[in-house]
Amino acid sequence: MTLKLHDPTAELSPTRRPRCTPPKSLDGKVVALFSIGKTRSDEFLDSLEKQLSDRDVKTARYAKPTNVRTAPVEMLQAIATEADLVVAALSD
Repeated sequence: MTLKLHDPTAELSPTRRPRCTPPKSLDGKVVALFSIGKTRSDEFLDSLEKQLSDRDVKTARYAKPTNVRTAPVEMLQAIATEADLVVAALSD
């Protein structure tokens, strides 16, 4: 099974930054599974976590306290320092 990773940055974003090159492999990487607090996002992340775990990929879970506010800076800093990639669950 091949995983295809996408950069979710909106094309109309006022902040332009260079796109990160996706890793060739997830070997030795930590994937942050980030819930923004929307309904059913945990179902998606649970399924993805199992698939990654079955492939021996390390994961770390993060969740915003509420979906109506931005994530706390401390949480974003933790994700940036503790993980190599992020999957944000935006499900409803």
